[in-house]
Amino acid sequence: MSHPPPPGFRPKHLYEQRFRVEFDYPVVFCRSALSTEDATVAWAISRKEPERRHPVFAVLDSGLVAARPKLAEEVSAYAAAFDAQLDLREAPLVVPGGEAVKNDPAIVADLLARLTANKLDKQGVLLAIGGGAVLDAAGYAGSITHRGVRIVRMPSTVLAQNDAGVGVKTSVNAFGSKNFLGTFAPPFAVVNDVELLGTLPERDARAGLAEAVKVALIRDASFFEWLEQNAEGLRCADLSLLEVAVRRCAELHLEHIATGGDPFERGSARPLDYGHWSAHKLETLTQHELRHGEAVSIGMALDACYAVASGMLASAVRDRLVRLLTSLGLPIYHPALSLQKDEKSVILSGLEEFREHLGGALCVTMLSAVGRGVEVHQMDAELVLASIHWLKSHRS
Repeated sequence: MSHPPPPGFRPKHLYEQRFRVEFDYPVVFCRSALSTEDATVAWAISRKEPERRHPVFAVLDSGLVAARPKLAEEVSAYAAAFDAQLDLREAPLVVPGGEAVKNDPAIVADLLARLTANKLDKQGVLLAIGGGAVLDAAGYAGSITHRGVRIVRMPSTVLAQNDAGVGVKTSVNAFGSKNFLGTFAPPFAVVNDVELLGTLPERDARAGLAEAVKVALIRDASFFEWLEQNAEGLRCADLSLLEVAVRRCAELHLEHIATGGDPFERGSARPLDYGHWSAHKLETLTQHELRHGEAVSIGMALDACYAVASGMLASAVRDRLVRLLTSLGLPIYHPALSLQKDEKSVILSGLEEFREHLGGALCVTMLSAVGRGVEVHQMDAELVLASIHWLKSHRS
């Protein structure tokens, strides 16, 4: 029979090791970053050792290349223009965009082989240009090469510029779970070129705005009001409005990473995962038919309904949120929410998967008001099901 250590027990020969490591990375907002007249990308890559030539390997998102067919040539021409700092080791590699790049382990294996063959050193740079999924997969490969080569990100979607691209996580999907394999690897630099957003289909631009709604809901009531006031233009992907929304969302995200006290998510609280416990499950259930932002939109609506049903949120706030999401062209319901297996709700299994992701203790962010989130540690299954029914009956 095993026994727990007695109260106050300490090993006799104990050496407590503790140290701190500081991370820093710039996030630059600009236009036309790949113009040979603009030194921003060259500066981002060489800023710590401007006197040397840095090995560079570039990875491009196939979706972005389809919208901007000469992108590979632009990258090569840019490297040639800044030859004193940039040593582009081979032509840029184009990889599938979206969840396809995170679902196929052969893509990461090929990228690792290419990084090895091109002999990127610890001051070499993996330049990743594309949406959040490509940044995730490329960042994961880079983070495990030499225990981490430098990553410079150029996000090309609203979702990546305002959220995934400015954060400190990398990941790929595995064993049927989203983001099962991954690392915490702060980028070396992030270059947010607003012109890249002009290549997006409107559906993808709208989907990325879900993360702006999310961070406004839990952090900034005035930003939420701004989104309400400008929903029509944002829905139409007005570039000047997208630029404002992306920048404010990124600022709030960066502020949380720097000051939230848990940048590498050692604890169980995940305020920036508001709406995500069901969103991740919805993405899997729909085989990624739903964009991540669309799934987050549904997840936020679901959790707002739950907060109303459990008495922690005024129904008027839920109604404002639903009105904003629908005004932005985002969904609040999908039939996958109502799926059952063996007469049990499938979406509820997402709570258990989220609990596992958090380390065993459930901690879900809920709203108590616009701009104010609260943590709950248990959820009533019947109230979740009632919330799903409300959404189904109020979908447009």
